[in-house]
Amino acid sequence: MAAKSLFQSPNLKHVSFLKSDQTLVLPHVVSLPNSKNTPKRLVVSSSSTSSSSAVLAPHVLTSLVASPPVSRAQAPLAKVWREIQGCNNWKDLIEPTLNHLLQQEITRYGNLVSACYKAFDLNPNSKRYLNCKYGKQTLLQETGVDQPEEYQVTKYIYATPDINISISPIQNKANRGGRWVGYVAVSSDESVKRLGRGDIVVTFRGTVTNPEWVTNFMSSLAPARFDPHNARPEVKVESGFLSLYTSDESESKFGLESCRQQLLSEISRLVNKYKGEDMSITLAGHSMGSSLAHLLAYDIAELGLNRRMGERDVPITVFSFAGPRVGNLGFKKRCEELGVKVLRITNVNDPITKLPGVLFNENFRVLGGFYELPWSCSCYAHVGVQLTLDFFDVQNISCVHDLGTYIDLLNRRRINSRSADSDKDKDNDNFSLEFLKGEGENMMFLKGQRMVHWTNVVDLLSSVSDHMLYCNIF
Repeated sequence: MAAKSLFQSPNLKHVSFLKSDQTLVLPHVVSLPNSKNTPKRLVVSSSSTSSSSAVLAPHVLTSLVASPPVSRAQAPLAKVWREIQGCNNWKDLIEPTLNHLLQQEITRYGNLVSACYKAFDLNPNSKRYLNCKYGKQTLLQETGVDQPEEYQVTKYIYATPDINISISPIQNKANRGGRWVGYVAVSSDESVKRLGRGDIVVTFRGTVTNPEWVTNFMSSLAPARFDPHNARPEVKVESGFLSLYTSDESESKFGLESCRQQLLSEISRLVNKYKGEDMSITLAGHSMGSSLAHLLAYDIAELGLNRRMGERDVPITVFSFAGPRVGNLGFKKRCEELGVKVLRITNVNDPITKLPGVLFNENFRVLGGFYELPWSCSCYAHVGVQLTLDFFDVQNISCVHDLGTYIDLLNRRRINSRSADSDKDKDNDNFSLEFLKGEGENMMFLKGQRMVHWTNVVDLLSSVSDHMLYCNIF
């Protein structure tokens, strides 16, 4: 193994966070205050397993070490759940320090998404091939979700990629048709007291099978047209994600309904079942699953399934892990009008979060900050508030997109108080070095040497071999 190199990053300001508009950059750091109240900053790479199975079955840690909570965060989740779900767009919950309740909730939903990978059967000789290995009653327990009794799985969700490519191994008889992509769950009676409301959860895994990543290449924009009474042709989404969401097995007499039909019917049933109670609808997904979560959130809100006569609307929140762009500016604006809240957890070195629309996106639609370019309606745009991590492992490039690494770094991020106490500084220095040694980090950055900006490495790999990268980690 190459010797570790130690140097300080000259490209980043020596503050705990880097902020741009609604984007907050949270590098994987240990913040070390010195005697002059100027926090030092160690930027480190992630330590992720190099096995290919890590992407399919990420290991998500459940132990949490959060930053010191602000005064509002001292309230229990039951009292502030609407803020945690984004009713104020996570104002004061992400900066100056990440709220410990929000961190716990992000981790909890990340665990629920991770269960989709762990339970997905990829053994071609298995009777459950491309389906879930476990029954609904035991899924959360079998996949190691912390406190599995908090949720009851009510429905499994299947999606059918609408592609017609008779080329093995892209598509053959074994992998043709619908495959399991996630599940719907509802909070148990016991967990309602802690959560402060009933919670309907829908989780989606990312791309695993060959037909699924083929749909990811279908990057043209197409009108969503979810509302039968108002087509809204200006609201456009990526055609591949739309196909995966709306395609069914209509050619078969006993074929599956579309992913959309399965989800809307189950969401409607659960909302009606718990009418009159405080409820939330939480959608969580990784990579491609994040895109499905976006589409479902918009669909529910556009159809008004979360509206209640004489009561407050049921809030809809998306927790997106390493998600790509989903739609155009019209899609973004309509989601905001409908009150859909999206928190995107991204890694600055993850190329998938920059797709589609690498060139023409929300950053290239206005000239000089005033004149909106003619093609702006055809530009992809991210939705919601962004929480950005910064990690890279040169020995395991796929870690930049790995769900387990995302959650691991959120859990292990330490934010120290900005005290000038020299004894505490010394303790923090010792702790940070022990932490890095214990984690087996491959790279650290210290003063006196030049930093290699790993974003450039990923961009280079992406441009040289975008096809291979996309297939392996999307």
